[in-house]
Amino acid sequence: MTNKTVADLIARSNRLGADKRNTNFAGGNTSAKGTQTDPVTGEDVDLLWVKGSGGDLGTLTESGLAVLRLDRMRALVQSYPGVDREDEMVAAFDYCLHGKGGAAPSIDTAMHGLVDAAHVDHLHPDSGIAIATAADGEALTKDIFGGKVVWVPWRRPGFQLGLDIAAVKEANPQAVGTILGGHGITAWGATSEEAEANSLWIIETAEAYIRDNGRQDPFGAPLPGYGPLPEDQRRARAAALAPVIRGLASTDKPQVGHFTDDPAVLEFLGHESHPRLGALGTSCPDHFLRTKVKPLVLDLPADASIGDSISRLRELHAQYRADYQAYYDRHATHDSPAIRGADPAIVLVPGVGMFSYGANKQTARVAGEFYLNAINVMRGAEAVSSYAPIEESEKFRIEYWALEEAKLARMPKPKSHATRIALVTGAASGIGKAIATRLAAEGACVVIADLDLDSAQAVAGELGGPDVAIGVRADVTSEDQVRAAIDAAVLAFGGLDLVVNNAGLSISKPLLETSEKDWDLQHNVMAKGSFLVSKAAARVLIDQEMGGDIIYISSKNSVFAGPNNIAYSATKADQAHQVRLLAAELGEYGVKVNGINPDGVVRGSGIFAGGWGAKRAAVYGVPEEELGKYYAQRTLLKREVLPENVANAVAVLTSVDMSHTTGLHVPVDAGVAAAFLR
Repeated sequence: MTNKTVADLIARSNRLGADKRNTNFAGGNTSAKGTQTDPVTGEDVDLLWVKGSGGDLGTLTESGLAVLRLDRMRALVQSYPGVDREDEMVAAFDYCLHGKGGAAPSIDTAMHGLVDAAHVDHLHPDSGIAIATAADGEALTKDIFGGKVVWVPWRRPGFQLGLDIAAVKEANPQAVGTILGGHGITAWGATSEEAEANSLWIIETAEAYIRDNGRQDPFGAPLPGYGPLPEDQRRARAAALAPVIRGLASTDKPQVGHFTDDPAVLEFLGHESHPRLGALGTSCPDHFLRTKVKPLVLDLPADASIGDSISRLRELHAQYRADYQAYYDRHATHDSPAIRGADPAIVLVPGVGMFSYGANKQTARVAGEFYLNAINVMRGAEAVSSYAPIEESEKFRIEYWALEEAKLARMPKPKSHATRIALVTGAASGIGKAIATRLAAEGACVVIADLDLDSAQAVAGELGGPDVAIGVRADVTSEDQVRAAIDAAVLAFGGLDLVVNNAGLSISKPLLETSEKDWDLQHNVMAKGSFLVSKAAARVLIDQEMGGDIIYISSKNSVFAGPNNIAYSATKADQAHQVRLLAAELGEYGVKVNGINPDGVVRGSGIFAGGWGAKRAAVYGVPEEELGKYYAQRTLLKREVLPENVANAVAVLTSVDMSHTTGLHVPVDAGVAAAFLR
């Protein structure tokens, strides 16, 4: 049962974390001290509840708290070996845990345990970091807050910083918090309400000071030609550049992307100081751990040609990698972790916006949010002073911290389709939905493309929402709508790796009853639709230079001559040959093209539910509800083919285990001898 101290802590944390002006995602930590009965001795014991490593304040629950014996945690002061060995104290926290201990204690645990206050908040508000990164931050702290907030010079998070803040609190009984140089703020209170009020007072007071005393042009004068393009133009330009940029950002390892044209980003890039400030990089440890020490900034005006922009991006990327390697070489020691990759995490394009990258969509999005925080920090610091982030050597000490490396090593092994971006047509139901569901389960980001937008968006929501899947409307017979769906994929997730041509329909009629309209409709949706989707996707795959997969959901009817099925079977044969043709053409770009030939998939199929099932049942002389069983009995394995069986084949064909297979058609028909490939 949750006690009141813990309940108040969680409620306070959630309120503070819900507003990104207070702290960024997974940034900062909060704590409370209280008394609980020890179930072993029956005596009261003083405890510290503190947000554990890697948690997020906005979504914190009790399971995300580390629980420590306060007496044992404070006793570590006696065994503290000094700042050169302070990292050893993190392991020592494990010997202070109460019961099962809850979440893993973070590096900031000492700050919360050693400060003599019942409730402590450590946050990364934009306004607080603006003061913390101002060149004269210490003087500003005194001017803005008087003695109520005390300046603490930059120190890497750890046990010594906890000791420093505890000493400041003891020496300044009137103080309610600190500005941590280059980093953020810490506040405290005797009650949860008082700690939260003090945190918000520091944040709001800093905001008001910057607003009332700051320059109106903190980023300098507007830079001619670098202002925002009209929305339609910048979105189109972003879609054109995104595949190239993602390919560059994935040189060392594949990345998922995120794009934003937030007004704050466009304002920053449209003014003269952005090259200087961009080169200085971010300061708060939580920022640059996700954004790297600095972004890649395209140094061309917004109206530069796409070709010139791409050429320059390639040059700047090569330069960025060389600079990052030099940064690593300048600061690495014999025991430093190996370089983790030299590609940028943030790419800024004037007039267009910001591209951010990570191991998954959430990580990519959060990296962009952190750089947006950094822009706000720079704006505030430049408004009242000048922006002066922590030294490069200190950034390296955090980025290549052994404790950070250990945290990365504890992360679960990536799933088979992690970092892959898939677009599935006809994905709001039946086979398409099963394919999208399986790919998402394997770690892919998925675009649900369907004629029915509401259903597509509902499926995307079922799969996890915008960090996993989005729904878009796409009539595959329309080149414009296909291009728009591909653009939506690129802008949502950074690029494209995998396309499944699944959209289809069928009209079961004998030759003499098949109309020209019947013929054209089926060929437009499946033969033409697959062609349009593959063509639009190929442009992205070629620009990315990362290879990829195109899958056609064809049919056993592409090789099996069944009755009363001329239009459907002919268009499936067309799709089957497209597989061979595109495999031959796109192989030089590392793009694999394969097909899947299912037998009739009755259960969950939109095609069969739409009348096709009744017509096929009539052809074979069986009740419609028995059609699946009928199909199963005519197979060698006597098994009904389900949507999930087709999805399994897609997952296997697009996995690394099939990296050398292209131009193949895989039967998923439980064994139909007449449809054996020859």
